[in-house]
Amino acid sequence: MENTYFLLETGFLGILQYFILLVEAIGCGLLVISIFRCLIGYFTRTAHLRRILAEGMVLALEFKMGAELLSTVTARSFEELFTLGAVILIRAALTFLLEWEIRSEEKRELAAIGPNQE
Repeated sequence: MENTYFLLETGFLGILQYFILLVEAIGCGLLVISIFRCLIGYFTRTAHLRRILAEGMVLALEFKMGAELLSTVTARSFEELFTLGAVILIRAALTFLLEWEIRSEEKRELAAIGPNQE
């Protein structure tokens, strides 16, 4: 019975590690795609590049935070949990600041358009 439990736990943790890696890779990929979109937009003079980049960064951070939350399942010590908690808090703060930046940018865009042209 103990051997079966060990095999199930090992298999579950192995699958979970691959899933965490996949979610991390998706977050990194989204960030790279956002950066390339903004680089292309810069050379083609696309408007609202700051907002586009900020939205891509927020989405990428959400995936990275999801991967960190999944990592808490595999944490074996309180030190690991505290480290993961600190990383999650830092990423949450970054997400909050980026969301604030997006809202500010949208307000600036609306102010530039003017009240009569909405």
